[in-house]
Amino acid sequence: MTTTTLALLVPLLPFLGAAAGLLLGRTAPGFVRPLAVLPVLASLVLAVLVAVRQGGDQAIDAATELTPTGSVPIELALHIDGFAALVAILVGVVATCVQIYSTGYLRDDPRYPSYAALVSLFTSAMLLVVYSGDLIVLLVGWEVMGICSYFLVGHYWETPQARAASIKAFLVTKLGDVPFLIGLFALATDAGSFRITKVLDTVASGGLNHPTLIALLLLAGVAGKSAQFPLHTWLPDAMAGPTPVSALIHAATMVAAGVYFIARLLPVFEASRAAMVVLAVMAAVTMVGSGLAALAQDDIKRVLAYSTMGQLGYMTGALAVGDRGAAVFHLLSHGAFKALLFLAAGVIIHAAGTNSLATMSRMQGLRERIPDAYWTMTVALLALAAIPPFSGFFSKESVLSAAEHVATGHTGHAPGAAGWITLVAGLLTAVLTAAYAMRLWLLAFHGRGVEAPDHGRQPLTMTVVLWVLAVPSLALGGLAYRSLPEWFDGRDLTPTLTTSVLGTGVALVGGIATYAAWRHTTALASHVPLGAVAAHPEGDAGRVEAEAIASHAPAYGGVAYAPDPADPARLLLGPLHRHAAVGFHLDAVYAALFVRPVQAGASLVRFLDREVVETYVRGAGALPRLLGAAVRRAQTGNVQTYVSALLAGTVVLAVAVLLVATGA
Repeated sequence: MTTTTLALLVPLLPFLGAAAGLLLGRTAPGFVRPLAVLPVLASLVLAVLVAVRQGGDQAIDAATELTPTGSVPIELALHIDGFAALVAILVGVVATCVQIYSTGYLRDDPRYPSYAALVSLFTSAMLLVVYSGDLIVLLVGWEVMGICSYFLVGHYWETPQARAASIKAFLVTKLGDVPFLIGLFALATDAGSFRITKVLDTVASGGLNHPTLIALLLLAGVAGKSAQFPLHTWLPDAMAGPTPVSALIHAATMVAAGVYFIARLLPVFEASRAAMVVLAVMAAVTMVGSGLAALAQDDIKRVLAYSTMGQLGYMTGALAVGDRGAAVFHLLSHGAFKALLFLAAGVIIHAAGTNSLATMSRMQGLRERIPDAYWTMTVALLALAAIPPFSGFFSKESVLSAAEHVATGHTGHAPGAAGWITLVAGLLTAVLTAAYAMRLWLLAFHGRGVEAPDHGRQPLTMTVVLWVLAVPSLALGGLAYRSLPEWFDGRDLTPTLTTSVLGTGVALVGGIATYAAWRHTTALASHVPLGAVAAHPEGDAGRVEAEAIASHAPAYGGVAYAPDPADPARLLLGPLHRHAAVGFHLDAVYAALFVRPVQAGASLVRFLDREVVETYVRGAGALPRLLGAAVRRAQTGNVQTYVSALLAGTVVLAVAVLLVATGA
């Protein structure tokens, strides 16, 4: 079988699995779980075979014209270079782990068949984006992911939070997709083709007429999809979906698509130095803002959501300094440890019966209840904080090293300003990342108070997946940073001594400061008893999570989400805490600038439609109705009345004729 055929099967198999799962979900429920896992697993195996055959050498290109358009053709094209092959493996690994994990996590959920089918469709769409060599075909996968995210985020549609979050995610990402689509058409107009290879050839020959405008239009779509400032507000609210969905969206699909797109078309952005500076500023604001917000969150999943935004900021920062190798290296590393973080968080939520870190901090013995989640999440948090020798250290330091090279003028791939912006913001974010990682670990696993509830052992499918993902979180960085350049542009990904010392040093400072603040606040805090902990059935994690989202007090009453006096974030952030906890009020700003004016306009249109337009419509119907009523009164059924009216009419006509004749 040729490599091209194998590559076509990679996105096709999950799509067929999704279709079969939807068709057989009611008639043959026993086939749902195999149809959820096996096609995605087979797609992963084929993606590995494609990567082995590609080997980081010359890109695999194949194309056939889908339809003659009369101008710019649309082609079913493949363009698989080294980093596309590796990203496809990442998508396959995370999607397979999520599907296996979900068989235990949502085993009692009656909507599991549709959920599993949507996850498979989501995976297929992302793989289409990764392998596509035509921008329109890429756009199809791009938009299918948006639709799937709408349904998956709103999986618990009974809760108003899930419904609102799904609509918000859909609308915000579509807001970015409108300029994105315009940018794609402008790019294809200049290049004369939607083929990525021809677009890159046009850029290399200086054929773009408006590179800055095109780059900024494309950046709007990327900001929406990858949750970068200012279109990032949908991502924390998307935590209303099931935890495995969060792992899939945050680690390998949806948000990774925007970073991947810039990496694929990086020369387009490099053609405009202004666009590169804008990209750097966007990354810097996202990194620092999300780090501060993550430090102030109480919901464990929202901490990880803001963390994702910050790590994506590192990737876009690497792209802003023209190093797609460092960006994709961090994308791969982040995909492993962020999927592990979310899936471990799902086990914690299942065991504790709440999403609230404040509640977990009042439990003792939680880490003994879930040792697998404790140890694997510890590994993932160390990778997130970029502590050597974990994978996050190598990938994050490669980003900082790339920024250092540009800032100090050792390379001319990007403006020096972009390098300095990325470097300073990256170091500041390293402090914040270590701080909120340490805070999460302390509050979740080192609580003091009542005994943690015992809801039984977690399903084996949930715990095995955690250890599978712990391996790349621990070992990927050290093994990959020397071999990955052969799969990318050949640039060295080895961290420099300066950034390694600075990055690790500030991370240690952030972690140690958080630990010291926690010890101080814990010593001062008074114990708040929680009382008896209500149990829930084993395997009912989906319901518990839905209740946690809906009521914010799933089992503990009003005290569950009371402010935790032992929370070190309040001491570290001070008066900034209340602003960071609500995302610096950006949702309120958008509500004032966009939502309320649109609602006011809609209310005005509604008023005009009901009070003005309908008045004319009702008037047009009232006149014939009045005439009909008058005629109906004349229909009395009395023959004498009819004869009298006939005679009167005859007399009137006769008089009229005489008058006319006399006048003539």
